[in-house]
Amino acid sequence: MKLYPTLLDRLRTQHTIIEQLIRGVEKTRLPVHPDGKWSIIEHIVHLATYQPVFIERIQAILDQNEPTFERYNADNDSNFIRCKGLGLEVILSNMNVDRSDLYKLISSLTPEQLDRVGNHKKFGRLNVVQWVEFFLLHEAHHILTIFQLAHDVDLVPAPS
Repeated sequence: MKLYPTLLDRLRTQHTIIEQLIRGVEKTRLPVHPDGKWSIIEHIVHLATYQPVFIERIQAILDQNEPTFERYNADNDSNFIRCKGLGLEVILSNMNVDRSDLYKLISSLTPEQLDRVGNHKKFGRLNVVQWVEFFLLHEAHHILTIFQLAHDVDLVPAPS
């Protein structure tokens, strides 16, 4: 299997829209939990802290014969919990560094490596290209949620 240009473009740049989406949003809105769900900042932290997990999964697919992965649960990830206490600039900076590493890894793989398979508990056997597509679609879902929360007129900022 080959990497297609739009996949590589999205992998390289998709996450950069987050800064644009939250530019101008009151900082007091970022930690607001709508109906007990994740806040804007928690969605961003989740995306940032999942990248190293995803890199580890790709590495496992490259190193092992068809490894199986459980569904990732951020609320059980000590790195997610720790990073919620970091400043937004640090979180975004870490995200950019990890994305650069992820992009370098994926874009350097041979067709044979891209054909390697890892098993997802819900979605079954996925080759590396399908894992990357899944990663980007998952990220896009959270980016859409960030957009929705940033523009939700009913989301009341936390008191100062």
